[in-house]
Amino acid sequence: MSIITISRGSYSRGKDVAERVAAALGYECISRDILLEASEEFNTTEVKLIRALHDAPSILDRFTYGKERYIAYIRSTLLKYVQKDNVVYHGLGGHFFLQGIPHVCKVRIIAQFEDRLMEEMKRENISAEEARYILKKDDEERRKWGLHLYGKDTTDASLYDMMLHIKTMSVKDAVEVIQCAVKRPCFQTTPHSQAVLNNLVLSSQVEARLVKQFPSITAHAEEGVVTVNVKAPLSHEDEITAQVKEEVGKVEGVKAVKVYISPSPTGD
Repeated sequence: MSIITISRGSYSRGKDVAERVAAALGYECISRDILLEASEEFNTTEVKLIRALHDAPSILDRFTYGKERYIAYIRSTLLKYVQKDNVVYHGLGGHFFLQGIPHVCKVRIIAQFEDRLMEEMKRENISAEEARYILKKDDEERRKWGLHLYGKDTTDASLYDMMLHIKTMSVKDAVEVIQCAVKRPCFQTTPHSQAVLNNLVLSSQVEARLVKQFPSITAHAEEGVVTVNVKAPLSHEDEITAQVKEEVGKVEGVKAVKVYISPSPTGD
């Protein structure tokens, strides 16, 4: 049993690969489902979540942490969803959101730019010039998104366990390679790897609960004990500590809360 993430650029056949891998393994295949669940759970619009995943950060985002809130919602929802195992996720951010979990096989599907261009022209019924502009803009947006939020380009090979090139290799070949890879012991769920995931699920739920009030919040969970770091003025330390402990205590699975305040003149 394992979890698979499929990352890809537009029109790179990644969706086809993901759906066929899921069918071959008997896994659930998810993508937009996560946005719909996050939208409902956190009472926000799907459009805002989509923009948080697709658009490069604006100048305003850099000062207001606008994207961070919605990303926290999506990450929390995805981590909770894959906790049950046997899932293929194809969508933006999976390779970032699921880092550090041993039984996650992270795959990047790449394709020749000209092949992607032809596919977009055919599907959207647009000119080569229009398709080229859209593809380059999408690729650049995703690159800036990863650099802003995680300090890495989405094409960075270190983010993935394998990169498969759809050119000489067909979609069918890619599916078979992934099927073979996930059967290896390194991608099998173990008590240790499940514990890692469970801790990440809990920490992400805490962050999602607090991120609106404290945008730069970070949380770390270890067997129900949650350590929360908040940037805030030290003059409000007692008040904020009490507030954080009260909110975090409402999250299912939390046994104890530790709060650390890092000095901040703005209280972010």
